[in-house]
Amino acid sequence: MKKIALITGATSGIGEACARKLAMIGYNVIITGRRADRLDAIAYELSALGVGVITLEFDVRDREAAAAAIQSLPPEWHEIDVLVNNAGGAWGLEPEYEGIYADWDTMIDTNIKGLLTMTRLIVPGMVERDRGHVVNIGSVAGDAAYAGGNVYCATKSAVKALSDGLRIDVAHTKVRVTNIKPGLVETNFSVTRFHGDKEKADKVYKGIQPLTGEDIAECVAFAVSAPEHVQVAELLVLATHQASGSVVHRQ
Repeated sequence: MKKIALITGATSGIGEACARKLAMIGYNVIITGRRADRLDAIAYELSALGVGVITLEFDVRDREAAAAAIQSLPPEWHEIDVLVNNAGGAWGLEPEYEGIYADWDTMIDTNIKGLLTMTRLIVPGMVERDRGHVVNIGSVAGDAAYAGGNVYCATKSAVKALSDGLRIDVAHTKVRVTNIKPGLVETNFSVTRFHGDKEKADKVYKGIQPLTGEDIAECVAFAVSAPEHVQVAELLVLATHQASGSVVHRQ
């Protein structure tokens, strides 16, 4: 019987890459996101790999919608083996004292509360079955703040704390918890941060070869494929010319 993985924020970037990679290594996948057209297109492609695919359209910020979506799963899809909490993002790069309230709310509600909602909905079943794996997509930004990162960095620090706390909470079970902390990854991340300004976004990756969503998906696959007694607690993944969240050598 194939294992089941649920990936949030699977319509692009790291989430989409994780869905593709886990399908390639034999998982049936549940892909979630806010764009039905993208979910359907990705599901069509993944189905060609011979795996089962279910799409769930909802925003992780909407707790009721998330709960209803999970409850709508067919009985044979209830036993989720891997949860990839990927949905998230950064909005704005202003100094903290000039921050935009709506951006703060979006980051906190998505990066922290959305992750908590999905954890609360899925992990009880894992604990009951005494098996499962939660992969939280954190960030190098969770290790130390950088200029303009303030609230985003705080949310990713929270992801680290929540990952560590959950790992303690499930230590009596065989449920594993992994926090993957990417550095510069070229996705729609920076386009979102700059509210659609692609010219500004492109400058973030100028002079360095950044990571790709596929690179992070490989790390996810590595963690979930480890032997049952091996728990990859954290993975910090940086581009070769990136030393930290704020130190990048550009050529």
